Amino acid sequence: VHLLESGGGLVRSGDPPRSPCAASERPVSTYAMCWLRQAPGKDRVSVAVAAWNSDTAYADSVKGRFTITRDNAKTTMYLQMNSLNPKDTAVYYCAADWRGNIATMAGRYDYWGQGTQVTVSS
Repeated sequence: VHLLESGGGLVRSGDPPRSPCAASERPVSTYAMCWLRQAPGKDRVSVAVAAWNSDTAYADSVKGRFTITRDNAKTTMYLQMNSLNPKDTAVYYCAADWRGNIATMAGRYDYWGQGTQVTVSS
């Protein structure tokens, strides 16, 4: 599985929502898909996970603001990000886990994209 992210960039607090996406070369409908982020000087942490059965889980820091979705073909995953603030500045990574269930530990994920930078200014 190869993942390729896009859709990051520089935004200001209050700007319209951003939706980074990650595309796979083949369907990943049985995989758990996760968006993780890594801010400068900090560990990589999960922010949103979608299990194979469409169950989702979110980090407290983004709950109610971010939404993870998949397209019907199960090859593209999105992270809609609303109400961004400077604390959301990070490199955002997409990752896939063949086991399919909700998992928030970065070490659980087998396949990774290269990351996309999101910078939020106040």
